[in-house]
Amino acid sequence: MSIHNENNYNENMIKIVSPLDGSLLGAVKAMSQSEVDTNIEKAKKAFYEWREYPLSKRADIMYKAADLLLANTKRVAELLLMEIGKDQKSAESEITRTADFIRFTADTAKSIHGESIQGDNFSGFSKEKFAMVTREPVGVVLAISPFNYPINLAASKIAPALVSGNTVVFKPATTGSLCGIELAKIFLEAGLPEGALTVITGKGSEIGDYIVTHPDISFINFTGSTEVGLDISKKVHMVPLLMELGGKDAAIVLKDADLPFAAKNIAAGAFSYSGQRCTAVKRIIVINEVADKLIGYLKDEIGKLRVGNPLTVQAEVVPLISEKAADFVWGLIEDAKEKGARMVMGGKREGTLIYPTLFDEVTEDMRIAWEEPFGPVLPILRVNTVEEAVALANKSEYGLQASVFTENITDAFHVAGKLEVGTVHINNKTERGPDHFPFLGVKKSGIGTQGIRYSIEAMTRVKATVINLNR
Repeated sequence: MSIHNENNYNENMIKIVSPLDGSLLGAVKAMSQSEVDTNIEKAKKAFYEWREYPLSKRADIMYKAADLLLANTKRVAELLLMEIGKDQKSAESEITRTADFIRFTADTAKSIHGESIQGDNFSGFSKEKFAMVTREPVGVVLAISPFNYPINLAASKIAPALVSGNTVVFKPATTGSLCGIELAKIFLEAGLPEGALTVITGKGSEIGDYIVTHPDISFINFTGSTEVGLDISKKVHMVPLLMELGGKDAAIVLKDADLPFAAKNIAAGAFSYSGQRCTAVKRIIVINEVADKLIGYLKDEIGKLRVGNPLTVQAEVVPLISEKAADFVWGLIEDAKEKGARMVMGGKREGTLIYPTLFDEVTEDMRIAWEEPFGPVLPILRVNTVEEAVALANKSEYGLQASVFTENITDAFHVAGKLEVGTVHINNKTERGPDHFPFLGVKKSGIGTQGIRYSIEAMTRVKATVINLNR
């Protein structure tokens, strides 16, 4: 909601300020625990009505939501640009992709069927006994989305939950909450019954623990930092979790890789939207004998990147989401310099805008070797063998994704089989999608599997009705 007069703000409102120019975009309510109770109660009540909607009717509402989202592309893209600093092209792409996601979700839900199981398939039981197996909605789903994809990563939780017959309590990140509210309005305009989708806004320090431990929440779908994800998992008991957390995605470059191609992919994967993506390339592990050549190509590719404020230039490298985020990235850069890393290019800062920075000769005692920057800084770690590359990649506490660049398909599959990650990309940058592919992390990078079909299955439960014909 927009507020036209700053005097209208009070202590119960959270101001939303643009990271691009500091302008006041609006405000959201800092809800109290009692207001959280009200929203969750609405969702719980609506569940018993919504679950009875025929799947075809739930799907039709999803299709209409996708159409409405596309019809509002320009307006929502402008809000995305202003609220989270994403360039216009990327903002419009996020909306188009999200509309496709919602449509495909409805299509996929129609193709998920139950099954019947004959009892005599198991020794000692009669064919007169069989089970009818169906999938049932779990109840009230708590969907918590991050700032960086406030439309796409919200819809990737909301649409599979709703089409499955669940109701949703949606908690967007504070930065990105205006976008999240707009998305919720579109779903509601598409025909959701009252309470099927409610939105909670507020300070995590005041209502965060209260929401995740609320007794009427049946499932939690969270995307965000590993720190917050670990905290949620410690406090929640007997409630299923689906989490996408942090990553330290490695691009492993073997000696027979197509180096110009690898450099182009790595630069795009590391620096688009200033690296503010869970699946951004966050380190290069390269065989030493080709490292110098790779760096030459990387310098060319990074040099082509456009840097600046998307209000004035179509840029890939844009201001970071906050001063705090920029300070963190700058701290990683300073630490690497102090410990002897060689800065190949970059190392320049203008407020929250940090220029794409590439380090060579990074060693394992440097923070940048292990910590997730969520910013435009990329370390190169040199190794002598494929085995060293795999061992170094697996040494991370994270396990989201990795890339392997090689012209030898045998080596590619060998390395892919050894890597402790959810997804390995062969000869491509790390990235999420296509959205019907499985998406998951291991170790501290997540719990459970996302992707359209997998998300629907995660947010439903199997129910068996056993029929005995021999009476």
